[in-house]
Amino acid sequence: MVGRRCVVSPAVKGSGAVTIVTPATGAERAGAALLSRVGLHQGEPVRFRRGGAGRWVQGRINALAADGSITLHDTNGSARSLRPERLEVRRPGARGRLEWHNVADVAVTWEQLCLW
Repeated sequence: MVGRRCVVSPAVKGSGAVTIVTPATGAERAGAALLSRVGLHQGEPVRFRRGGAGRWVQGRINALAADGSITLHDTNGSARSLRPERLEVRRPGARGRLEWHNVADVAVTWEQLCLW
C-alpha cells in the first residue's frame, strides 16, 4: 500500500479492527492547525443535538472550516458542519472530573486582536 498507513482506531482497540487512513491533504492539515490554535484537537470526542432538541449524538472533530463552523463525523461516519455553539467537548471541571462544556466557551484565541 503506497501512500497509506494502517492505524488501529481508538474506538475499537482490542477488537483487532484496523482502519485505513489516507494521508491528509493540505486543506485538512490547515483545518487541524486552526483547531489547535483555538484549543481543540482533531479526533476529539464531541456531542451535539439534532435540531437543538432530543438525544445527544456523539461524534469526533475533524476540522475547522473557513466560516468558523466545525466539521465532525458522527458514529455512523456521516460528516456534518455545525456552529461551535451547538457542540460540546469534554474538559476537566473544577475538581478535575471530565465534564461536557460548550465549544464556544472552550475555544480560545491567544493572539492579540487589533483595536483600530
